[in-house]
Amino acid sequence: MAGETALSTLIRNMSPQLNPGQYVFCTLIDAARLEGCVPIGSFREREGLTVILERGDADRLGLTYDYTAAWITLDVHSSLSAVGLTAAFAGALAQAGVSCNVVAGYFHDHLFVASADAERALSTLRALAANAHTE
Repeated sequence: MAGETALSTLIRNMSPQLNPGQYVFCTLIDAARLEGCVPIGSFREREGLTVILERGDADRLGLTYDYTAAWITLDVHSSLSAVGLTAAFAGALAQAGVSCNVVAGYFHDHLFVASADAERALSTLRALAANAHTE
């Protein structure tokens, strides 16, 4: 079930979708601190475990965070070996002044942008897709 690798096809069909809710990035030394809460995503770093949680879960667990994000999923099934998609949307978002944190899943790319920038990010991504050239 290989994903798409052609850059123009990926951009043209990325179909960004805003997921409901607010999300935060927290860092933990011990995953037991999650008390059974399943994070949206996680990554082990030397300094600790970074977890992406729904804001309400982080608040309930008393976890600290300093960034509240909106979560945008690109609905195109991109291959993990595709070249240029991240650069294309990151460049467009940077030009629009939108910070973006990217997580690549097996099927889709997931973008976390500041909650206040969600609509601007969506319109930027939709414009990028609409202006994509065919191969």
